[in-house]
Amino acid sequence: EDTVKLLLESESVIIVPGYGLAVAKGQYPLKDMVDSLIGAGKKVRFAIHPVAGRMPGQLNVLLAEAGVDYSIVEELEEINDDFDETDVALVIGANDTVNSAAEDDPNSEIAGMPVLRVWNSKQVIVMKRSLAAGYAGVDNPVFLKDNTDMLLGDAKDTCEKLSSGVKEALGK
Repeated sequence: EDTVKLLLESESVIIVPGYGLAVAKGQYPLKDMVDSLIGAGKKVRFAIHPVAGRMPGQLNVLLAEAGVDYSIVEELEEINDDFDETDVALVIGANDTVNSAAEDDPNSEIAGMPVLRVWNSKQVIVMKRSLAAGYAGVDNPVFLKDNTDMLLGDAKDTCEKLSSGVKEALGK
């Protein structure tokens, strides 16, 4: 309920899909939620990391399968500077691609890797099955930041709940 309220109070939302979204096959309820938010006048976009998923382009294909309008799907280089002006970054099943240690910790195994700077958003909601480290096995400091809330559970189930919550709140 808090996440639905947050999304509806936001003007701009950037969604960062990751491998967890692919595994859960949550792209269809996610698209329904995005359509509802756009219909309510929200600016909603997707931020795609070049190596998100288990192969380059996997998330692009996943979103295309669900019928997401490609004009709202942006690559890291196009969207990374926009997080500063974003109300909510909704991270779905992504971990290493949004890990601030890549920029902040020169001793990190992922130091220097380009990452999506979700932590610069006003609020970050991270949807994951658990608090476990990502594929690289590196802890993610973003999960502990003051502006981050964790929403643990299966991505498809959570997207379905968010989608129905948004629709209900909008009277659809």
